[in-house]
Amino acid sequence: MPASPPPAPDRRRILVLNGPNLNLLGQREPEIYGHATLADIEALLATRAEQLGVTVECRQSNHEGVLLDWLQQAEAEGFAAILLNAGAYTHTSIALLDAIHAIAVPVIEVHLSDPSQREEFRHLSYVGMAAAGTVQGLGAQSYVVALERADAL
Repeated sequence: MPASPPPAPDRRRILVLNGPNLNLLGQREPEIYGHATLADIEALLATRAEQLGVTVECRQSNHEGVLLDWLQQAEAEGFAAILLNAGAYTHTSIALLDAIHAIAVPVIEVHLSDPSQREEFRHLSYVGMAAAGTVQGLGAQSYVVALERADAL
């Protein structure tokens, strides 16, 4: 018997993935990342998602392999789009690049700061090489703009 196809993506479900050190938002370098905590950003997203008529599920991990697993499972879990703030993995992870290329669910890269205005090593984005788009430099609002873009995909 052939395997059944994955469920059709539900345009109403968007996965938000946050990478290493984003659990420290609000206390980690607030002059760069702002004073909003990850919980504050998740609440902001929940409010905007309700206005848009979509739902968001937020996850955070400091482990690259966990992020890879979540990316690879997103389609089977019925997500229509992914917002990904990969943190420092943005600039180092060919594995994330490969995973984004390998999945059908569109990924929008998110950054609180503008990496192009920071240290030179942050100018390269492996995530951005495969993402459907990038939103950066708007602080916590970067997530809201990315959510609006994901809803329009």
